Amino acid sequence: MASLVKENIRISLRAIKGNLLRTILTAVIIAFGILALVGVLTCIDAIKASINTNFTSMGANTFTIRNREMNIHIGSNGKKAKRFRSITYDEAVEFTKNYPFPANPSVSTRASGAGVMKYESKKTNPNIQVFGGDENYMATSGYELERGRNFSAQEVLYGNHVVILGQDVINALFTKKDDPIDKVISIGSGKYRVVGILKSKGNSAGFGGDKVGILPLNNVRQYFGRPDMTYTINVLVKTQNQMELAVSEAEGIFRVIRNVPLGEDNNFEITKSDNLANILIGLMGKTTAGATFIAIITLLGASIGLMNIMLVSVTERTREIGIRKAMGATKKIIRNQFLVEAIVICQLGGILGVLFAIIFGNVFSVLVLEGEFIMPWLWTLLGFSICLLVGLFSGLYPAVKAARLDPIDALRFE
Repeated sequence: MASLVKENIRISLRAIKGNLLRTILTAVIIAFGILALVGVLTCIDAIKASINTNFTSMGANTFTIRNREMNIHIGSNGKKAKRFRSITYDEAVEFTKNYPFPANPSVSTRASGAGVMKYESKKTNPNIQVFGGDENYMATSGYELERGRNFSAQEVLYGNHVVILGQDVINALFTKKDDPIDKVISIGSGKYRVVGILKSKGNSAGFGGDKVGILPLNNVRQYFGRPDMTYTINVLVKTQNQMELAVSEAEGIFRVIRNVPLGEDNNFEITKSDNLANILIGLMGKTTAGATFIAIITLLGASIGLMNIMLVSVTERTREIGIRKAMGATKKIIRNQFLVEAIVICQLGGILGVLFAIIFGNVFSVLVLEGEFIMPWLWTLLGFSICLLVGLFSGLYPAVKAARLDPIDALRFE
């Protein structure tokens, strides 16, 4: 059996070499189909990995208390996220003072989502996220200092004009020769001294982790305050094993602070750091299904093209089929020969397509998402499996047609 398969493969390769241009064109069509499937699925895996990396960097042991639900939907489907009354500064501070769990809570608020920062003649685009936070904010939000220092408790209490900047802001305002530390920049109408520079988080997958400026919380209350301003509480738990207990404790305390009656739903939302990542990854399922459908349509077109090529091959080799039958070849042998030839062409296209898909997917991962190299073993196996099915589907009818040829008529064919 093994020797027969080897012989069929040898004959198939010889036939392929005899019609090299036609085989290359067919294999390229199949390669595009596999590229569409494996390449897109590899890109989706890269996006999922990027989402996990981005939200893990926020702190795997962190949960957040805010006044709105965490809900993401695409298009018109999905329910609208609930919004509750704002969390006041007094409520947030009371929580941090009364929370007995061994954890680090912090209070923060957003001053602007489209801030502009200036230094001398340079300024940023109006896309800088400006936050106000206390001395624990960086730790609970997953930020780390590259240079400089964090806010002191006194700077937060008195609302000093100091700022910690993300890498994109530094790159926009300062040249490589400038030392940003202790430089004075403008944010809105105020002047702020740079005391710290954040390590880069990257802006992959649309998350602007480096387009950020952090001010002392009381400074934001004084100079960026709004009537509807709401505050966010971040809590960093020491270990992941304590997370559920810490969340339950926080929920009970904050219900008392917010005067939620017994038996009623919370009028605030507690979100663990990995919840949003899970929501986004869940939404990728529809994208994966859509990409797979498009790729299958592409492969269907490729399979029709391969079937036509194989029918032409049967016609051109009719006399050869007659000679082989006259020498004792059975219908099964002839059928298997053409089936193997179709599968070999498909696998050649599959190898080419998978190679291109790995390159395409990892260029997207490394250059666009600033992620790591991904080897899509599962999608590679899927690609070769689909090539096998396409080869069987495309080669079956031409193979059966070749097997049914009458040897006398085939020998007389010109």
